[in-house]
Amino acid sequence: MEDAVAPEPTEVISGGAAGPAPALGSGDSGSGPVPAPPAGPEVRVRFEQLIAEELNGLYRSALRLTRNPTAAEDLVQEVMLKAWRSFHTFQEGTSIRAWLHRILMNAFFDSYRKQAREPEVLDQQDVGEFYLYDKAQEGESLGEAGNPEVEVLDRIMDADVRHSLDALPVQYRAAVLLSDVQGFTYKEIAEMLGVPVGTVMSRLFRGRHLLQRQLWESATKRHLLKGDGR
Repeated sequence: MEDAVAPEPTEVISGGAAGPAPALGSGDSGSGPVPAPPAGPEVRVRFEQLIAEELNGLYRSALRLTRNPTAAEDLVQEVMLKAWRSFHTFQEGTSIRAWLHRILMNAFFDSYRKQAREPEVLDQQDVGEFYLYDKAQEGESLGEAGNPEVEVLDRIMDADVRHSLDALPVQYRAAVLLSDVQGFTYKEIAEMLGVPVGTVMSRLFRGRHLLQRQLWESATKRHLLKGDGR
């Protein structure tokens, strides 16, 4: 399932049709059309060059958000179409990856709202603020010195971890995906999601600690952590 191939750019922009660009300033793409300039062959070539290396990562992000391969492919197709239509708004020298993920998040949450589903919110009071750190203090080594979160994520990034990430409420899942998997900054994530930086930090805090507990339990069951012989 993870090895499914993302759609090719030419599958989306064949024919060179360039319609109204989506509004990228917020999650709501209904703020009015933006005229698109003529799309000549050189524009198409440049578009394909820029996004060619991003498609697989974009698909993986879409898959983590939708949790469905077919829905992920549809979402990537929609993102590519919107990106093509609004390519004239992309500023050379800026991050094409961040730009595409911004469109991805807008498209995903637009679809989420249209399904009339409220984002899931969990009470995380039972998740300790320093869950992994507390475990380490109890005598269970996390390997080489370093960030315990990174150590665990690096060592068990497999189907169990993906399952744990998929199980997070959508708002937390999106924040963790963009920060810890894709490596975007708080500011970039805030712009993608259309929320304050503080909200991003709060969602990351809650999402990470829920994920940490799930990962710790998974790693312990699979004997991937060095312990005290238990």
